[in-house]
Amino acid sequence: MSSFSETISAVNSLVWGPFLLIPMLIGTGLFLTVRLRGIQFRTLGPALRHGIIDRNDTEGAGDISNYQALTTALAATVGVGNIVGVATAISIGGPGSLFWMWVTGLVGMASKYSEAYLGVRFRVTDAAGEQSGGPQQYLKRGIQAPIGKVLATLFAAFAALASFGIGNMTQANSVSAGLHDAFGWDKWIVGVVLFVATGTVLLGGIQAIGKVTAAFVPLMIVIYLVGATVVLVMHASAIPGAFALIFTDAFTGSAATGGFVGSTILIALRMGVARGLFSNESGMGSAAIAAAAAKTSHPVRQGLVSMSQTFIDTIVVVTFTGLVIVCTGAWTMGEEKADVMTAAAFSAGLPGQWGGTIVSVSIVFFAFSTLLGWSYYGERCATSLLGRWASIPYRMIFTMVVFIGATIPLETVWTVADLLNGLMVMPNLIGLLLLSGLVARETAAYLKFDPKLRKPSSEVREFLRAEGTDWK
Repeated sequence: MSSFSETISAVNSLVWGPFLLIPMLIGTGLFLTVRLRGIQFRTLGPALRHGIIDRNDTEGAGDISNYQALTTALAATVGVGNIVGVATAISIGGPGSLFWMWVTGLVGMASKYSEAYLGVRFRVTDAAGEQSGGPQQYLKRGIQAPIGKVLATLFAAFAALASFGIGNMTQANSVSAGLHDAFGWDKWIVGVVLFVATGTVLLGGIQAIGKVTAAFVPLMIVIYLVGATVVLVMHASAIPGAFALIFTDAFTGSAATGGFVGSTILIALRMGVARGLFSNESGMGSAAIAAAAAKTSHPVRQGLVSMSQTFIDTIVVVTFTGLVIVCTGAWTMGEEKADVMTAAAFSAGLPGQWGGTIVSVSIVFFAFSTLLGWSYYGERCATSLLGRWASIPYRMIFTMVVFIGATIPLETVWTVADLLNGLMVMPNLIGLLLLSGLVARETAAYLKFDPKLRKPSSEVREFLRAEGTDWK
């Protein structure tokens, strides 16, 4: 087993090294940012308003509302990565890792927009009458060459496998460990409860997932942010210094402090990008699968709504977590205590056991929501490879793996999850670059027609007819 772990770690280091995935992720995000004329900066306001406040785009062939698509994507991304992932990045790479998480999030918003746009643009109706879209569809349907089918197959295979790691076992394990540490609950009991809860929701498919996530995802984010805000208010004097440390450490590396073993700039960069991707999934293509299920009058509208998910996840939630860890000094606890670092940081600003309780409960809800979101991603990829018949068997296997993840140690699984994340990203990024011209051209045309996303659906239909766009 040790040789297997060493091999996986070596391959993972290569994939996430300075010459492969890191430049691909940041480079693709920068390229799309330029080609789309900084779409994440000039349209963020209308995107947030349209997706969260208006929520009036209910036409189209989708299975769920665009708001439910947003909360499903948030459910899959606002998870353990926002709590444990941030702590792990800072404990290994230093406070500067948070800066690189921001960079990954900001440039990744352009990637997230592009993949969500393409997810809706090239979605298809499957044998059950449901919408199916994402990289496994737009790579083979959008790229008119054999390479498109190859990229689509690779993505679907890696994503289906990754769903059992990043979206299942690691999340279930975090729930059981958190409840065991905070309340002494037996991991087997937690595993059974998770097994039943997950199976119950998955029986209803994407409609049930959308309803559940729309109900509790916003609430869980608000509770977590309120707790973090109280901690930051208690340590308000440390905030300016924390920002200074984050920015300087991103380019100088950390010196050894307390239990912290020190890091180089390269480690800060690697951890920031890797954990940033683990948190917001920009460039992974996964959120495009949820976007494809949305009822929307135009792909641009859903692309912008999906783009705002990365802003909420990384620029808001990750920032609060990182600042709490740095401002309270918890980041000096060392890598071996990364799993309790965020709880210790919250406890430093909240009375009694409130800090640990909020973090433990947040991990439970964040991780369970990620389970639900990724179950849909994996199912869509599995059915694209094997056919619609694979839907029910996949849900059954996914539910059983939840119990396994909740009850066994997962040291190697985390490394495998990182590796599979990287492997599914690469074909998607290649596809985004190849299809960037289409995305830029059709986005520019629509935003010229409807820059504020306020046009009624009837006018959007007229625009589509006038443009002759091949989309339903």
